[in-house]
Amino acid sequence: MFAELLLALQGITIPLGHPKVIEQPRAPIEISGPLWASECGGSTDRNKPAPPVRIHANTYLVGTCGLSAIYIVGEDGDVLIDGGEEGNADLIADNIRQLGYSPGRIRFILHSDADSAHLGGIAKLQRISGATVVASAAAAKMLRSGLSEGEASETIPTVEVGRTIADGGEVRLGNLLLTAIASSDGGLSWRWESCAVGVCRTMVYAATIAPGDSASAARLSASRCEILVSSVPAASAMSKRLVLGQPLFDADACKTYAAGASQPAPAEPPK
Repeated sequence: MFAELLLALQGITIPLGHPKVIEQPRAPIEISGPLWASECGGSTDRNKPAPPVRIHANTYLVGTCGLSAIYIVGEDGDVLIDGGEEGNADLIADNIRQLGYSPGRIRFILHSDADSAHLGGIAKLQRISGATVVASAAAAKMLRSGLSEGEASETIPTVEVGRTIADGGEVRLGNLLLTAIASSDGGLSWRWESCAVGVCRTMVYAATIAPGDSASAARLSASRCEILVSSVPAASAMSKRLVLGQPLFDADACKTYAAGASQPAPAEPPK
C-alpha cells in the first residue's frame, strides 16, 4: 500500500488488468502486396493461386493471379464480387478463410464481367454461403441457363439469381453500400467506400470494357474513384502496383483505366 502511494505521489500510475490488444490488419498491402507480385509475377493464369491482399480497410483481393475477386467485410455480413471460373471457387473460399473470415458470412455475391471466367465459380460459392446473387439482366440469363450467348461451347453451373440490377442500382447491407456502374455488354463495375482509422477511400472494382465501347468508358470515367482494382489484374498492372507494397491511391485511376480500355481494337493485318 505504501509503495502504491509513493508511486502515485511521483505521478506514476500502474494500469489495472491487461492492456487492450489492438488487432493488426490482416494481409496488409505493405507485406502481402509484394508477396502477391512475387508469387504471380507476370502470370495471367486464371487458375494459379494468389495470396489474399488487404487493399484498404475492409476491402480484400481474394482471387487468382489471372482473375480478381473482391471480398468486402461488413458489420452485418460480407459481400463477394466475382467467383472466377468454376474451378476457382475453392481457391477464393480458401483465401477468405486464410484472412480469418468464414465464407458463411457472405450475404451477397455480385459480379463484374458477364462471362464464364467471372461467373463460373458463383454456383459453388452460393452453396457454401447461402448468399443472394445479384446480377445484370444479361449475366442473370447466363447464370440461370448455364449458357453464354456468343460462347456456345462455354457452360457454367446454373445459379439461382435473387435480384437483377441496372446502372446506378444499389446493394445495401448494414454499413455497406455498393453502387453498380453498368457496361454495354452486361458487365458491372462497382463503387463503395472503405474506411480505416479515419481514412476513407472511394473504391472501384472495374469490369472489362470492350475495345471501342466509349459509352461504358464514359460512365466509369465519370465515377468517383480513388482506388481501382480491375476484374482482370493485368488490365490495371496489378502486379506492378502491388510490388511496391504501398496503398493504391490514385484519384485519376478510373479515368486512366477507361481511357486505355476504350481504345478501338487494332486492325488486323491484311492477309
